[in-house]
Amino acid sequence: MPSTHKKDKPWDTDDIDKWKVEPFKPSDNAGGTFAEESSFAVLFPKYREVYLKEAWSGITKALQQIGIACTLDLIEGCMTVKTTRKTWDPAAILKARDLIKLLARSVPAPQALRILQDDVACDIIKIRNLVRNKEKFVKRRQRILGPNGQTLKALELLTQTYILVQGNTVSALGPYRGLKEVRRVVEDCMANIHPIYQIKELMIKRELAKDPELAHENWERFLPNYKKRSLSKRKVPYKVTDKSKKVYTPFPPPQEKSKVDMQIEAGEYHIGKEAKKRIAQEERMEQQKAKQEEKKRQREQDFVAPEENPAERKKKKRKTKGED
Repeated sequence: MPSTHKKDKPWDTDDIDKWKVEPFKPSDNAGGTFAEESSFAVLFPKYREVYLKEAWSGITKALQQIGIACTLDLIEGCMTVKTTRKTWDPAAILKARDLIKLLARSVPAPQALRILQDDVACDIIKIRNLVRNKEKFVKRRQRILGPNGQTLKALELLTQTYILVQGNTVSALGPYRGLKEVRRVVEDCMANIHPIYQIKELMIKRELAKDPELAHENWERFLPNYKKRSLSKRKVPYKVTDKSKKVYTPFPPPQEKSKVDMQIEAGEYHIGKEAKKRIAQEERMEQQKAKQEEKKRQREQDFVAPEENPAERKKKKRKTKGED
């Protein structure tokens, strides 16, 4: 969007891509080496030790190209990055810090090394504190993945990012626009809004962006508008009780008996645990006997002979005699 300042700016035109990040070269650093050393350290879990040990040589080579030194301490479980006299990019140490953060969050090394590019950023979204209930949290986190990881794959293709759901966080890696969309989708998913709605919206936006005629128009008319369905907003309740038939009494209804009161009345309150078990077992046996007797009666009904009328039997005998 061009600037709204009143002063004319001939260099600020519509064809400029303000999202584009220009690469920083060694010639751009006119100040020379840094006055002080900067360093960052990140702890990693025990299960990442073997993988980091194997991939550390490649990570060291990639960081040496931008003048960053790195150390892997397997005893303390710590990764450290720091600037050297060869560092020429001021943002290189921040990229290296994000790199070791992603490696500690179980992101594969080939994907994590993309953070060293100028047009790539990362976002680690904390999702555990967004939902209180553990069961709801697990269900909503699973929605981000979808069946066989299909929802996650669709989100990665639409936002051009790499997403990893790990424990209580979601790690995203890609361009700034894509990261913004991913954060919105993840936070809405934790607020009980299914990701499929945002995915549909992103698909429509991607198709609309291909049309140059719609570049400067509002896309609200094309985007789906989902109405909220809430039971609290229904006009008529399911069970309507007619209060006019009830006789008004100033006295409150009698208090319901508690479980302890009913046990005292039945004389079971002061009985020991074993006696209670025995009584419960006897009751179950009685119920079983009653059911068995009822089933036996139902089975015996099939074998009961039907009642015959004696008058009909005499008629049959007379007919047989007449025929003879």
